[in-house]
Amino acid sequence: MYKPLNAFKKIKDDLAGLQQQLAKKVKFSSNWRKVKQKISRLRHHEANARKDWLHKLSTEIAKNHGIVKLEKLRVRNMTASAAGTIENPGKNVAQKSGLNRSILDQGLGMFGDMLGYKCPQFGGHRPLVAAPYTSQTCCKCGVVDAASRRSQSEFVCTACGHADNADVNAAGTIEQARTLAVVPPRQIRKRSRWKRKPRDGAHAV
Repeated sequence: MYKPLNAFKKIKDDLAGLQQQLAKKVKFSSNWRKVKQKISRLRHHEANARKDWLHKLSTEIAKNHGIVKLEKLRVRNMTASAAGTIENPGKNVAQKSGLNRSILDQGLGMFGDMLGYKCPQFGGHRPLVAAPYTSQTCCKCGVVDAASRRSQSEFVCTACGHADNADVNAAGTIEQARTLAVVPPRQIRKRSRWKRKPRDGAHAV
């Protein structure tokens, strides 16, 4: 179990203060540009801190584990906006927005890519498994039931009564799941040269 860095959470208050200052400045003025530069430096520091932490964590895991199974997550779909449209407005938009920020703050896609090339460097392997229902499946009996996930951290199987931390149970399910077939990159075929048929009375070049 690793505690997340939460790089954005650490700068959130400072960022909000700078954005309030920016809103009060005349756009494109000298003071506006100074505050804008401070915001850019702060966000740059956040990105560097996240990347550094993920590099250290992925290197440690790749060195000490031969096989590292991961869910094939679609981060773009997971962090889609819940605002909806004017005709069909979304529900719990503020809660979903906070969840999206939390997911993006972890850098899950970057972390998976790092393990993807670091594991083979240390003689390991990083297979992927299908993500759906891993958090609702009991790792002991294999029964899938949304009611088993009682809360964000509590899992109690409705079939066999197995109780565990929800993330630990999901990890057990991922460990037992079949890995997805690795599709090799499509090879680009070289176009074969062809010659036009010469017209009547003409010579082919």
